[in-house]
Amino acid sequence: MTTIRRIAILTSGGDAPGMNAAIRSAARSAVSHGWEAYGVRRGFAGLMAGDFKALGPRDVGGVLQQGGTFLGSARAPEFKTAEGQQKAVEALSAAGIDAVVVIGGNGSQTGAHALSKHGIPVAGIASTIDNDLAGSDITIGVDTALNIALEAIDRLKVTASSHQRAFLVEVMGRDCGYLALMAGIAGGAESICIPEIPTTPEQVAAELDDAFQRGKTHGLIVVAEGAAHDATALAAYLVEHGKHRPGYEVRSSILGHVQRGGIPTASDRILGARLAAHAVDCLARGQVNVLAGMVANQVTATPLAEVAGKHKPFPSDLFDLAKTLVR
Repeated sequence: MTTIRRIAILTSGGDAPGMNAAIRSAARSAVSHGWEAYGVRRGFAGLMAGDFKALGPRDVGGVLQQGGTFLGSARAPEFKTAEGQQKAVEALSAAGIDAVVVIGGNGSQTGAHALSKHGIPVAGIASTIDNDLAGSDITIGVDTALNIALEAIDRLKVTASSHQRAFLVEVMGRDCGYLALMAGIAGGAESICIPEIPTTPEQVAAELDDAFQRGKTHGLIVVAEGAAHDATALAAYLVEHGKHRPGYEVRSSILGHVQRGGIPTASDRILGARLAAHAVDCLARGQVNVLAGMVANQVTATPLAEVAGKHKPFPSDLFDLAKTLVR
């Protein structure tokens, strides 16, 4: 078993509220084991460049309430190559780093798994607002992003009811509709459009027409950005569809990256702290190359080989529930 004296902590992929809580917890947990902690600026790009900074207990103070990641993140296509990975291994060796903690989603954990194949002890931490990462029921950033989307939906519904309008609200989710699905259920949407279950403009129009006929004062459609038809395209169709029939005025609102930038909720701060502490503890006891996640409300460690390149099943039962609740 590798003797650990110094670890590196990096954040990769899309930023997620609660990442800073995880960095703080990982750094302070490392100190509790008698190790030194170093942060890696700009994710895997910074790792290849050897861009490290010391993270003592005071260096991670005052970050809990900050969104994003103070270490930064960046795209690093070079790291996917054997040459890029070798650069990272050499930079770690030159800095005397014995193990790496990787905070991020699917792509990040695929990168962590690649590092492990070079003999680097690694522990991953599940963090993505898409909540599509295998090995964790819930990931850091989901709760904050969902509550930001829901706050926007609740505000828009007030205006929609006042003017008898239908709003199409586009949330993040290029490949995964989890945020749209949950925001739609919590926000009382008439229709939810997600990548996993294609929905046609005709179906959306029919669902809005039905809501109008039932006397609803507003209509709400929640659309994931990666759905077969985005909010802009659907709005254009619905406007044309409604020209010669009674119905709602149609408006669209694209939330975009606003969902990433919120102040982390208590839930995300606590989740970040718990998962990071567990990741460091795993390294301390020689349980390496695993992902720290939350399964059945228990902090767990899943081998990175079972996580990298995989997505957890889409909760189709919740999509059925959303359909049931539309009345």
